[in-house]
Amino acid sequence: MLHGVHHVAYRCRDAKETVEFYKKTLDMDFLLAISEDFVPSTKEPDPYMHIFLDAGNGNVLAFFEVPNSKPMGRDENTPAWVQHIAFKVKDMEALLAAKEKLEGLGLAVLGPVNHELFHSIYFHDPSGHRLELAADTATPAMLKELRDVAPVMIEEWSRTKRAVKHAAWLHEKELGKK
Repeated sequence: MLHGVHHVAYRCRDAKETVEFYKKTLDMDFLLAISEDFVPSTKEPDPYMHIFLDAGNGNVLAFFEVPNSKPMGRDENTPAWVQHIAFKVKDMEALLAAKEKLEGLGLAVLGPVNHELFHSIYFHDPSGHRLELAADTATPAMLKELRDVAPVMIEEWSRTKRAVKHAAWLHEKELGKK
């Protein structure tokens, strides 16, 4: 049925600033812009600018600037680290090069963080969206093990709402437990 993700859309404070940021920091191409006075799906009068950026491999990241809406915020009931946009990079060398570039542009960058399956760095765009760049490091055996325990884990989590330990090996080294 599905053929992939067509695009993912977020809100931004300033469409032009957002285009320039993603072009400069992540080398994304600015694909197209749509701007109307009415929302096509609801017919509500609400002028907007809708921009589309090429995130590579047919993936599109889109943003809406909606100046007549209340100022942007975030879901204050959700921890800040939860809501983020993660992009894949080729390898660890590319991840470290991206970190150097971003820091050279004056951005605060967290990481690399070892998630065992991948390493990540984190930073924020001008609208406050948390961004992640990730370099895969998982082996096929690791992925198979995680896939095999996934159904058991989701069932246990559903019953208990407590951390499920079937994949604890992912972070045991970092937590000093190995």
